[in-house]
Amino acid sequence: METVEALKKKIKCAEDLRSIVKTMKALAAVSIRQYEKAAESLAEYNRTVEMGLQIAMRNKPEEVVMAKPGPSRYLGAIIFGSDQGMCGPFNEQVVSYAIDKMRGLGINRKNRILWAVGVRAVASLEAAGEVVNEYFSVPGSAAGIAPVVREILMKIEEWRARGKLDQVILFYNKLVSVSSYRACALHLLPVDIDWVLKLEKRAWPSRVLPTFTMSWKPLVSSLIRQYFFVSLYRAFAESQASENVSRLSSMQGAERNIEDRLKELTAQFHRVRQSSIDEELFDIVGGFEVLTEKEV
Repeated sequence: METVEALKKKIKCAEDLRSIVKTMKALAAVSIRQYEKAAESLAEYNRTVEMGLQIAMRNKPEEVVMAKPGPSRYLGAIIFGSDQGMCGPFNEQVVSYAIDKMRGLGINRKNRILWAVGVRAVASLEAAGEVVNEYFSVPGSAAGIAPVVREILMKIEEWRARGKLDQVILFYNKLVSVSSYRACALHLLPVDIDWVLKLEKRAWPSRVLPTFTMSWKPLVSSLIRQYFFVSLYRAFAESQASENVSRLSSMQGAERNIEDRLKELTAQFHRVRQSSIDEELFDIVGGFEVLTEKEV
């Protein structure tokens, strides 16, 4: 049987751990909202980019039809995971989803380039037998997303310049409710021509159509780059919001387990303490009886 002092130490450790878990819960809840706001803030900017493309395509719709890409030979996959742990099946879920989707594309494994965001995603990919070509750290806050997005865009340009990249897919977890998420895929390259054609046919929100003075190709190229930036930024924000939802869920489960353990330890402590008190009382009574017998 454990001593009273040993149980006191265990109770103190459990209480300290409960305090840490509560702090992590609070941080996860704050982070969720931070990244949700980051994703929401892109909505208006993305709308502006789409409207710019809409006007550009209305001027030269034939260029869009001619730009339809052929079959892809090289695939670049960007898998968004986490640097930190204690977020449940977050990394395993997106990695499993990405591997299944890549296998279905029919592209030779040698022609696949894998980039991972987060050391945990790297570990999950390597555990599945995949080779990670590039690694990017997860930004510590929403303010740190933009620099990493620019770094990834530069890497994409480098690989495209080598002729080793004609398709890029983003794999990340996306929120579906306040407490759940699912893995999804976004085809970044080549640009979805059907989507562009739909933009061109979309009704304009006012009676006056804007125009532009710069050359068509540089304008479209600039707008497409902004579309890439928005897509990557949103993937980061969605992924990190999902990571914190998963972490919050894990911490809630941990908190329940700690509470249950504390109840068990407290009950055990009271039993051991009472047993110790009973033993002391029996010793006192026994000693008193011995003294009484001697006096008689």
